[in-house]
Amino acid sequence: MATPTRQRSVSSRSSATDVKQYAGKVDLTEVLVTDWHPVTDRTHAVTVEWPAHHPFYTTSPQRHGLLFFIESVRQALSVASHLGLGVPRGYRMGWERLTCTASPEALATGPDPSVVQLTITHDDVVRRKSGVCRLTARVQATRNGLPLGTAQIGYTAYPTTLYDRLRGARADAQAAFARALPPGPAVEPALVGRTDARDVTLAPDTSAGPDTAAGPGGTPRRWALRSDTGHRVLFDHPHDHIPGMVLLEAVIQAAHADAAPRPVVPVELDTVFHRYVEFDLPCAIVTEDTGTDEPGRQRRRISGVQDGQTAFTTLITGIVPDPAPLPRARRAGTAAG
Repeated sequence: MATPTRQRSVSSRSSATDVKQYAGKVDLTEVLVTDWHPVTDRTHAVTVEWPAHHPFYTTSPQRHGLLFFIESVRQALSVASHLGLGVPRGYRMGWERLTCTASPEALATGPDPSVVQLTITHDDVVRRKSGVCRLTARVQATRNGLPLGTAQIGYTAYPTTLYDRLRGARADAQAAFARALPPGPAVEPALVGRTDARDVTLAPDTSAGPDTAAGPGGTPRRWALRSDTGHRVLFDHPHDHIPGMVLLEAVIQAAHADAAPRPVVPVELDTVFHRYVEFDLPCAIVTEDTGTDEPGRQRRRISGVQDGQTAFTTLITGIVPDPAPLPRARRAGTAAG
């Protein structure tokens, strides 16, 4: 049973500088959140600004990627947890489950920056004597006043001392970065919905044989997670484990690879995080077709497997446009024009 929410005094607004400090980014130029205010004790409104084009989250001239929405949710949730619910700064937040869906029309790019409004409601807030907080949040989002998407997140906030004890010898982020395996060779960017090899999070998986990543439809496919700690957006600061945003980007890229050569627009995902993914061990990204009865939609189950154990599992759905119809053949005997 949830314990009552701890009451705290909050200002109706915080300055933009203050809000940015709670978004979980060191590089403040990458902070999307611009404003926050409480609606009720457990409901908070967070304003996010999307640039017309982001060098990483805008995946094509026509469309922002699904990860842009997820990163907006991540930052907004961090702000709401700290400023709205009193979770102390320095607590380590770990997502256990994320479900989200976004409107493909609302992901379309435009000539100007856009305003994303997120309403975050915490349905469950459980505070343990150890200081651990277990939380469940619902998110409703609009972009320029039109529906953008929804999300639901189950997560835990750990006091630093307890988190370090749980992680043991792996708690030191600087040491984890130093142990990181070098990133493997990037797969062709166009295969995974990217234009720059530096943004690719998949590499060929050579551990399971040369034919694994090219199986026929319905056959599981494998890639190697490619983790480049020098990537300024995905690795804004040292981490003791590979961040969930990197894992979700790998899932999205694997969905693109499975749809190739047809394009796909990922719009829904449901991810369960079972354990941390470590820097110093290879992690396989395994995909399989789950099938769908909905025309024009592709559904895949994509898992991360490290050291023989499933670290996370995602069910991801994307919109796959029908292939262009072939030109109609001329009837026999028709004269060439």
